[in-house]
Amino acid sequence: MHKLLYALFATLALTSMPQTTLAQTHSEKKAMEKVALKAEELKNDADYLCGEGWGDTYSAADQAALTDLISKISVNVSSSFQINEEELNTNAGFDSKSVVTSVMKSYAQATLTNTNNLVLSNQPQAHVLRYIKSSEIVKIFNDRKEKVFDYVRSAMRAEEKGKIDDALRNYYWAFAMVRSLQYPNNVKMDVDGEQRLLVTWIPQQMEEIMGNLSTNIASRDGDELSLFIKYKGKPVTSLDYTYFDGQTWSNLYSAKDGMGIVELRPGVDVNSLQLKYEYEYADQCQIDKELESVMNLFKGTFFKNATVYINNIDKKSAVSTEAKKEFEKSVKTESIANLQALSKVADEKQLANIMGKVVNAIKTKQYDSANDCFSADGLEMYKKLLNYGQARLLGNPQFAFYTMGKRVVCRSIPMAFSFQNNKRKFVEDVTFTFDENKKIECVAFGLGSQAKTDIFDKGVGAWSDYAKMVIATFLENYKTAFALKRLDYLESVFDDNATIITGHVIKRNPKLSIEGQASTFGDNKPLIKYTRQTKSEYLRKLKMCFQSNQFINIRFADNDVVKMGAGGETYGIQIKQDYYSTNYGDHGYLFLMVDFNDPENPSIKVRTWQPDRNPNINSNLPRSNRDWGIIGPGNF
Repeated sequence: MHKLLYALFATLALTSMPQTTLAQTHSEKKAMEKVALKAEELKNDADYLCGEGWGDTYSAADQAALTDLISKISVNVSSSFQINEEELNTNAGFDSKSVVTSVMKSYAQATLTNTNNLVLSNQPQAHVLRYIKSSEIVKIFNDRKEKVFDYVRSAMRAEEKGKIDDALRNYYWAFAMVRSLQYPNNVKMDVDGEQRLLVTWIPQQMEEIMGNLSTNIASRDGDELSLFIKYKGKPVTSLDYTYFDGQTWSNLYSAKDGMGIVELRPGVDVNSLQLKYEYEYADQCQIDKELESVMNLFKGTFFKNATVYINNIDKKSAVSTEAKKEFEKSVKTESIANLQALSKVADEKQLANIMGKVVNAIKTKQYDSANDCFSADGLEMYKKLLNYGQARLLGNPQFAFYTMGKRVVCRSIPMAFSFQNNKRKFVEDVTFTFDENKKIECVAFGLGSQAKTDIFDKGVGAWSDYAKMVIATFLENYKTAFALKRLDYLESVFDDNATIITGHVIKRNPKLSIEGQASTFGDNKPLIKYTRQTKSEYLRKLKMCFQSNQFINIRFADNDVVKMGAGGETYGIQIKQDYYSTNYGDHGYLFLMVDFNDPENPSIKVRTWQPDRNPNINSNLPRSNRDWGIIGPGNF
């Protein structure tokens, strides 16, 4: 009866259609018949692997087809896989029977979404065929191998700059990925002219790096300890760690330029302090769904040098005398590398007295006692700084002043920040900028020592020390604007017609990221979406991000500054950026093209963000080149 009624309605619909519609229907039918014929040819072709799926929607049918294709590929390659079952995460239900399929699913999160498909019927009864040429499967594994090499290269660059957090993270992620390859015991990489077997070389490198770290207590204020951490005898640029506080392991702490902190429970014996260097970063791997799948598949790896006991301390003071001297030397604001004296600072003694008043207010927590040292805007930033986290000073700051046009900058005051509802604790160098009336009009988080070196060592003779200072100050204000949620500043520095390209990894909550959502940019990276936004669109999404996060912290590394060929004082700034928020963290590449012709009012003309390297960008460069896959000055 139902079939009869359906046929009747279908007949009435057809007879009531105009001739053009009937012609279209006939044409569509012919097209679908052609597609069906091609599907049968593919399924009967030994050179292809196919998967079929059905669903109420196209996306559901396509996902079902992909899942079916994965199972076919798993059967096809199962005999060629070499996987150590002892390394598998058995708690997640992985065993010898499911491991190959699980590995192939990890590939499916990225690479396999680029397989071809045929739509055999549309929704509401969608039917999709996914297919791939058998010879293409080897390319899937080669793509992952190249990804492993990219992680290793990033780790090596980070290690050279003392960014041990980046080095350990990239090495460990490379180690996780290499174990998911077909033949992990055969994967070698050229390192300094020698072929290294990565499954053994990477763990050795990580152990060596952590073995070259030294951590000592430099000062103590009750249950709060200041640490001085070195790598190969020099202050570590950046390092993440946890410690045992006498009852449990702490949240994650971040050391910067050798300085770190520990907050013990009352009564804990300092002489038994135990630290553990972070290397896994399991909470951050969601930026790469392929990596996340692999990390869930394998057990974590133990490194004996990752856990250390703090010793070499004075039994009475619980402080290392040597570390104390080195720490105090380090916290003295250093003259920036290769930066000549810009001009003599007038009334330096008066400015030092003002800064002394501010420092004392923070140290004694009598914050309002320094209110008269600030302009209206400066006071607002000062209060935001104190509300940013449980702020406290590190060491005994000694002030260094630099002129920048009509302004004077005091660099820098080491401070630590912690948050009740977050796992991370930060150390930051805080800078203070005075206006013509000797009022502090701006408070900012300073760049790390390596980031400053990257800026001031570049362009030697090409542009002035003054220009370098302007660029550094701009970047400090820019990153601080995110931390202190200064939409007013960001609105002022973006040109009304700025080109803004933002991107993010799909399937993550956009409210947790500072970047936006968008259409596909680059066929080879389907899990990364990009879009061009207007200034108002970008700021609107940024406002949502600010509202949904207790804190945001941005760190810059691998800065590269290039003076653009046109536009006078216009510079391209390429940055490796680490981004942390209340419940999210990621890493990516930021490019800014900034007009500094009016140094007091810089204007961002172009801003791009990418969470990963894109093989369609600068593809003419070798993959080992730093700029491969990254948007930079040459793209504009």
